[in-house]
Amino acid sequence: MAQSVLLTGAEGHVGEAILDGLADAYEWRLLDRDPPTGDPPGEFVVADITDEAAVRQAMEGVDAVLHVAGDPRKTAPWESVLPNNIDGTKVVYDAAVDAGIEKVAFASSNHAVGHYETDERTPEMYRTDDEFRLDGTELPRPGNLYGVSKVTGEALGRYYHDEYGLSVVNVRIGNLTKGHPPIDYERGQAMWLSYRDCAHLFDRCIKADYDYEIVYGISDNDRKYYSLERAKEVLGYEPRDNSAEWDGDEMVA
Repeated sequence: MAQSVLLTGAEGHVGEAILDGLADAYEWRLLDRDPPTGDPPGEFVVADITDEAAVRQAMEGVDAVLHVAGDPRKTAPWESVLPNNIDGTKVVYDAAVDAGIEKVAFASSNHAVGHYETDERTPEMYRTDDEFRLDGTELPRPGNLYGVSKVTGEALGRYYHDEYGLSVVNVRIGNLTKGHPPIDYERGQAMWLSYRDCAHLFDRCIKADYDYEIVYGISDNDRKYYSLERAKEVLGYEPRDNSAEWDGDEMVA
């Protein structure tokens, strides 16, 4: 019997990528504040992530949670990130504990460490040929209030793992685009995450065994700001795409 998975933020960018590759892989329960725009591959719950009763009801009977809901704007003000990204994440963790769920994957962001890129004093241990190779062990350095909310979400996951034994993986997502990497945008190409690699990565978050982890969510691009070693080692992540192999039409197989 297929596992049952709750996906929050199902109508968002990350949710679209996950369902694009995994629609038939699990029994889905989907939650979003907006109604579905198409034919969802499972039960759809229209509710705000801060609605405790609705989230608890959506959590009933599922085996794992992919929490990708929240305000995704890097310019989002505190008045938005506090309820949508921080309070909502706590609601999810509380409901997961009470429902007896063992595994939660949280969609964090590269913005949790955004200020490493702006500081010339970045330690040499994070540089390889003038490129960043952050691996998740570094201290967070959020580049905006959105990044602050993601760091807070990671810290909440750490607490709920230590206090309640939840298995938690935080995926610091890079530049997620559909079909092709960002054009004429070198930084975006280094941070690119393809749709199929995104779906595969969150599939591994459901299937793998782990305690508490922070991993980076990018494709296997020739140039990288972030290390993929932990995602490969702990989750069994095997990315297939590389922004350097984009030929202007379609990805090279």
